Amino acid sequence: MKSRKMKFAAVALSGVMIAASFAGCGSSTKTEYLSEQDVPKAAADETGLSADAEEGSASTGQDEEPAIETEKVVSGAPAVSSLIMPEASGEVTKGNGKVTIDMSNTSDGYIMVKYLAKTSKKLMLIVAAPDGVSYTYYITKIGDYETFPLSGGNGKYTVTVYENISGNQYSTVYSTSVSVKLTDEFAPFLTPNQYVNYNESSKIVSLAAQLTANQNNDVDKIKEIYYWVIGNISYDRELARSVKSGYLPDLDKLLTSKKGICFDYASLMTGMLRSQGIPAKLVVGYSGKAYHAWINAYTAEDGWINGFIYFDGQSWKLMDPTFASSGRESSSIMSYIGDGTNYQAKFLY
Repeated sequence: MKSRKMKFAAVALSGVMIAASFAGCGSSTKTEYLSEQDVPKAAADETGLSADAEEGSASTGQDEEPAIETEKVVSGAPAVSSLIMPEASGEVTKGNGKVTIDMSNTSDGYIMVKYLAKTSKKLMLIVAAPDGVSYTYYITKIGDYETFPLSGGNGKYTVTVYENISGNQYSTVYSTSVSVKLTDEFAPFLTPNQYVNYNESSKIVSLAAQLTANQNNDVDKIKEIYYWVIGNISYDRELARSVKSGYLPDLDKLLTSKKGICFDYASLMTGMLRSQGIPAKLVVGYSGKAYHAWINAYTAEDGWINGFIYFDGQSWKLMDPTFASSGRESSSIMSYIGDGTNYQAKFLY
């Protein structure tokens, strides 16, 4: 399967695909410490979808470089409409003896990070986006790349890797910055990443293809995928009570167990839509007072549809796959879901 970057080489985009510039390098340090209380809670808490997650900040001391904050992200239609997989091509990399950050495809909306040093310590990655939002992740693999989205638009991203020292204390392993110009607004929302993780051989890809085989437009594809998910996946209340910070969905396992929490629902739906070339944003934020996850999807007919999709035959309504499944689409649930004021977005993946 070709990467998105390779496919773009065969598509004329009127000069839209501009190589991102890179400057600045971080350095390893043993004296700068980061407390978990100072770390943005994007990944640490939201993956467990706890109700008390809050944003924080961290000082990293990276080199400065010009941002592209005044550049607008190109809109229109997605440049590619087939299965797109991330690639660590090695054309542009930064790092040190402990970590490698592949920045070869930032214009396609992602970076890839590989931690090299063997360790049993907890590892964190913070991506500070140009829109002012900081995204925190756990690095979960040693010696293999993981993919992380650049969902904050065009501009300067600061990427910092931390290693746990003891207790809740972390030291900076490496920090760097990159100026990003996305190919288009859809780029970060068409590929898998750590939160929406699949590949060419994943069961969810073949299932999505099977469900949409007879559908001729994105609207019908979204409906087929949506109704399959809410009809076949049940809410796992036991997991919801016991889920730990840093939880990541296992989408193929979810197809087998057919049980999951809201993060699982949203990740599964997002992955299935993206595998069919439909841009989809996994959104984490608040539904009323509860921390929650839902989906925004894009169609050529309607543009971005925020809060997820419910079509009653006449108009689009906000829809959340977890509530719809657990509430069996009752009138009270539909009334709640249909009110956009119940959803407040914090993070996009």
